[in-house]
Amino acid sequence: MTKQDHCVSVLDTISESLRTDGFVILDNVLPIGLASALCQRIHEHKAAGELRAAGIGRREQHAVERSIRQDSIHWLNADHTAESGWLIAMEKLRMQANRELLLGLFEYESHFAHYPPGAGYKKHYDAFRGQSNRVLSTVYYLNQDWREGNGGELMIYDHEDTPLIRVAPLFNRMVVFLSEEFPHEVLPASTDRYSIAGWFRVNAPQDLLSIPAI
Repeated sequence: MTKQDHCVSVLDTISESLRTDGFVILDNVLPIGLASALCQRIHEHKAAGELRAAGIGRREQHAVERSIRQDSIHWLNADHTAESGWLIAMEKLRMQANRELLLGLFEYESHFAHYPPGAGYKKHYDAFRGQSNRVLSTVYYLNQDWREGNGGELMIYDHEDTPLIRVAPLFNRMVVFLSEEFPHEVLPASTDRYSIAGWFRVNAPQDLLSIPAI
């Protein structure tokens, strides 16, 4: 299978699974060269002291609450080759989701995340109905040589808090799910855990108001 065929297959699987289940888990998502470069990149950010304590909430509600989440993050941008490669891949996903699922996704934001041993993120939604413009969430894992028993799984629940699936953070694995539909949490791990978390957004009213009139 060529790289282009693999990309098409991945995008088609994501679209179909989101349509039927609302979430999907895929392995070997990216070419190994890009996956390894992203893994190296987060370690470079960590070594340079560029990871900062993550917060919760947006804008004026944003606050660091270490009792809720204990990861440190660094936002991606297109200035670095590996980070640009990730953002290009996510742009293809945005276009596919809009074409096949009519989601109206407008933009994507993502950050590297490092959870030190014992750190986690308590159960939460990425978006609440009618209160956020996050529509589709992505989590991509950068943990080479992850072993069973290390912990650090992503737990996904339904609206009644019934566990649906427990996802080990294996290297080059990606989880995609509808942001408003699934509460989830990150369980503590016994070793360092690395990932890229991201969200596709639609235009919220406040975003529309900020667009100048023509």
